[in-house]
Amino acid sequence: MSLELKPGQAISEIEVAEALQISRTPIREVMAKLREENLVEVRPQIGTYVTKIDPRLIEEAAFMRYTLEREVLKLSCEDFSVEYLFELKKIVSLQERMSEAEGNALEFHELDNQFHRTIFQGNQKENVWKAIIRLSTHYNRIRLLSEIEHRYDLAIEQHKEIIKIIESKQVNKVDEFVRNHILEPTKNWEVLYAKDSPYTDYFDYTHKMPVF
Repeated sequence: MSLELKPGQAISEIEVAEALQISRTPIREVMAKLREENLVEVRPQIGTYVTKIDPRLIEEAAFMRYTLEREVLKLSCEDFSVEYLFELKKIVSLQERMSEAEGNALEFHELDNQFHRTIFQGNQKENVWKAIIRLSTHYNRIRLLSEIEHRYDLAIEQHKEIIKIIESKQVNKVDEFVRNHILEPTKNWEVLYAKDSPYTDYFDYTHKMPVF
C-alpha cells in the first residue's frame, strides 16, 4: 500500500520469512489475505508478485466512495456530535502542519483516511468504512502516487469545507461537493497512467483508466 514494494515486483516467501525470522506458514497465510485484497498475485510455476494497479478496481472504489460518502455526509448534516467534529478539526490542523514539510505523502494519506473514517464513525457506520477500505486498495495506491506529485492545499481546503457543511447543516451542497472531492481528482490520474509517465510500470494496461 505504501509503494515501498513496487507494483509488479516479485516477492519471495523465503526471503520474507528470513527477514522477519518466522516460519513460512504465517507468511503463506498473509499472502492469501493479500491476494483477497488484490495486492499480490500468484503466477503458477513462476512466482508471487505485487499486483499492478488495476483501473477496473479504481473505478469500482471511486464509485463506492462517491455513493457512500455522499450519503454519510447528508446524515452528518442531520446529526453529528461535537466530539467527532472536534476530531475532524484536529486532523485538519495536523494536515496543515504536515503540508509545510516535504516527503510525507504517506503520513498525509493516512490522515486523509482518518478524516473520512471519523465521519463514518460519527454516524455509527464504521463497518461501512471498513468495507470501503477493503475495496479501495488500488484506488488508494494511485491516490498516494497523486499525493506524491501534488501539493496538499486543495485537499485541506476541501476538508475544511466538509466541516463547514456539517456545522451549518448545508445538505443542499453535499452532492456537488462530494463529486468535486471524490471524482474530480481522478482527472489528474490520467497523467500518472500515461505510457510516458515515470510510473508506467506500475499499471495494468489491459484496461483503460476510468473517466468520471
